[in-house]
Amino acid sequence: MIEQQENSPLHGLKLETMLTELVDFYDWEILYASLRLACFKTNPNMLACLKFLKNIEWARERVENFYLYRFKRMPKGDTAHFELKPRERGFANGIVPRKPQALTIELIEEMRAKSSAGYEAMKQNKDRARFSKDKPRAQDSYAQNTRSGGNRSQPSQDPNNPWGK
Repeated sequence: MIEQQENSPLHGLKLETMLTELVDFYDWEILYASLRLACFKTNPNMLACLKFLKNIEWARERVENFYLYRFKRMPKGDTAHFELKPRERGFANGIVPRKPQALTIELIEEMRAKSSAGYEAMKQNKDRARFSKDKPRAQDSYAQNTRSGGNRSQPSQDPNNPWGK
């Protein structure tokens, strides 16, 4: 019996074909602004970029993610979906790629600023929750030791009995 192939725009797609499609639609400048990979800025050419992307796995995965979610505009999955590498991800049958997202450098900078602002807000909320008045705060041992004053047993002055008993 034939197993049903998972729906993936990356299945059988060569890296060269993917990069050619991206460069033809977006150009090198937009790719650099979006992905921040130096191979798209300094002397951008197909051979150098392919060599870099074939050797550097994290960069290739970043390009593949961009291809899936910006160029093909596939729906984003849950966290378990993102734990897989882009080439291992599948989509439900019937989901087809849409038209590529139109990007400009201004739009990319706007999205990056919005993302940074959201990250900072999330970080501040975590800090507020961690130091809220509702929760009892753990105090360091130095502060606890200095407050206890005379309740502690004093070290023994007897050299034969260092534990003071």
